[in-house]
Amino acid sequence: MQASTSVEFSPVTALSPLDGRYSAKLAALRPYMSEYGYMHRRVQVELAWFEHLSDAGFAEFPPLSSAARAHLRAVVAHFSPADAEAIKAIEKTTNHDVKAVEYWIRGNAAMGVKGAFDGWAELQQAGEFVHFACTSEDINNTSHALQIKAGRDQVLLPALDGIIAKLRALAHQFAAVPMLSRTHGQTASPTTVGKEFANVVMRLNGVRGKIAGVALMGKMNGAVGNYNAHLSAWPEFDWEAFARAVVETPEPDAATPADAKIGLGLTFQPYSIQIEPHDYMAELFDAIARSNTILIDLARDIWGYVSLGYFKQKLKAGEIGSSTMPHKVNPIDFENAEGNLGLANALLKHLSEKLPISRWQRDLTDSTVLRNIGVALGYTVLAHQSLMTGLNKLELNEEALAADLDAAWEVLAEPIQTVMRRYGVPGAYEKLKEVTRGKSVTAEALHALIVSLEIPQADKDRLLAMTPGSYIGQAVELAKRV
Repeated sequence: MQASTSVEFSPVTALSPLDGRYSAKLAALRPYMSEYGYMHRRVQVELAWFEHLSDAGFAEFPPLSSAARAHLRAVVAHFSPADAEAIKAIEKTTNHDVKAVEYWIRGNAAMGVKGAFDGWAELQQAGEFVHFACTSEDINNTSHALQIKAGRDQVLLPALDGIIAKLRALAHQFAAVPMLSRTHGQTASPTTVGKEFANVVMRLNGVRGKIAGVALMGKMNGAVGNYNAHLSAWPEFDWEAFARAVVETPEPDAATPADAKIGLGLTFQPYSIQIEPHDYMAELFDAIARSNTILIDLARDIWGYVSLGYFKQKLKAGEIGSSTMPHKVNPIDFENAEGNLGLANALLKHLSEKLPISRWQRDLTDSTVLRNIGVALGYTVLAHQSLMTGLNKLELNEEALAADLDAAWEVLAEPIQTVMRRYGVPGAYEKLKEVTRGKSVTAEALHALIVSLEIPQADKDRLLAMTPGSYIGQAVELAKRV
């Protein structure tokens, strides 16, 4: 039976799981990275440019009144999904999304659009200064930067910070709990559970700084980056300094005085073709992808530790692990995280590779893929949530850890041969290899070897007292330090 082709959109008919199965989990990101969020930022950019023009000293556009400024700022502050829908309705006629934003702001009598300036004579009189000398990309590139700024600072980084904080807490909690290490899948020098988490904390701290440190760029320099149109109107005016002021003056917040100049709070890009070159985006997306790769590494390691029995998972009433095997509690949160991090990285890497490339002055391939930034961040944030859920379910199985250590006395071959080397005992490595490689090593066999060594008694005693669980080096201190 063929499915209906006229099914209305809903979470169960959504093509993307981000807007379907997982829609509730991404509510925090949607106001910034959706089409509504994009429209919102376009309105913000247009009105910031317009307000600055009124302060430029042009006789043709006197400074706006305080009331008019307050109105413009309220338009931005209270921009709603219904406003975005109204812009989309205008776009059906204009077939141009930025022009639709312009008309929504200043109105268009021929189209029957009253606009946000309706009822404000001084704003309507200055209506031609909306989008003045701008190319669409002046609006778009700054809007994307504002979207990214909000998504990064308000959603992505807080989620990443939550994971780092959780891992740090686990590092401290289990700093002194010994565990068997594995290199190449084989038993190796022991560490502690806390030190394993500490390693990830330090890696994430490093890349978190890279993500937060990327300067978000914006340009307002016209069709090919040379202020051609601007200078045709006012040839003597310093348009570059003006554009810089619009881009770099901070965004308003609740504490911003009504008479304070406002801008976009970005970093000015002085050189561009029609489009901002997007190198900063590539840098940012590469950094986010790297953080995701670190988290994939973490998810896989924890999955393995669950498999070994090092961790149990807290049970949730009514939860089914396997449809046929009642004993199972599957590590689904870490599997879900790994899958979504992979999807995120596929998009992030394409974005970082594609966006810095544009044919001549501009083509629309950048515009096409830029609309998927929210998708890439969405899969990342979704994975963060899965990881946090999984980390909060973990319960350490110290008995399993201890049993593994007690069955791996061969790991003490390393300290024994190292002490032998200290005292110049000939063939230290070879002697230990003979005793340990390919054999089941017992405490008794190692102790017999230690007793036979020609080394100081104090060192013999120290080696004899050592167990796999005590041979953890500086792990405790390192775990507590993060």
